[in-house]
Amino acid sequence: MVKKAPRRTAERILEVALELFNRFGEPNVSTTLISAELRISPGNLYYHYPAKDALINALFDRYEQALHELLGASDSVHNVEDAWFFMHTLFELIWQHRFLYRDLNDLLSNNRHVETRFQAVLEHKTRAIHTLLDGMTHTGALQMDAREREPTTTSMVVLLTYWLSFEYVRAPRRALEPGSAQAAQLRGAHQVLSLLMPYLQSSQRTHLVGLIHTYHGHTA
Repeated sequence: MVKKAPRRTAERILEVALELFNRFGEPNVSTTLISAELRISPGNLYYHYPAKDALINALFDRYEQALHELLGASDSVHNVEDAWFFMHTLFELIWQHRFLYRDLNDLLSNNRHVETRFQAVLEHKTRAIHTLLDGMTHTGALQMDAREREPTTTSMVVLLTYWLSFEYVRAPRRALEPGSAQAAQLRGAHQVLSLLMPYLQSSQRTHLVGLIHTYHGHTA
């Protein structure tokens, strides 16, 4: 058996920091806790990331890059099936970095890098949703005029940004635990796409209802 090369320390630090931030919330995790979890000295951690903000920034930059690639696929959404897959994949990525959304207000107040870059994230989400709605309108899956598109886009972006905060407020002790992942992601995708119900072509509306019932049945 070929022995795997040890992972670089910097990479391990990011993985453990992400896990702890997601589990306990970023404000509740110190660099001392991260180094203890890794069984390395604080000095070793500081060598790679001189402050906790450096860790947060590195994790945010990774998230933003992955999000950028995913949102670029919005131009391939033409119907409800495509939209369901797209939204679920988007909520999976948000879940993997849920500490950013759970503690968003704190991060925006205390971290200039996140504050400025999150504006770009919102703008990119908005452009992607516009593209998604344009694509579904072009194929006839959606009937929505320009006056309805702007407020609908905004509502969808708000839900994408604050759904996990709502989940957390509703059940703080369990909502963001790993065992809740699939149900939380499905509920989020359901809520976002439900905003399109009044505008969907009849067969597309029926298909969306079927998808919701099928997937919620699997997590019941």
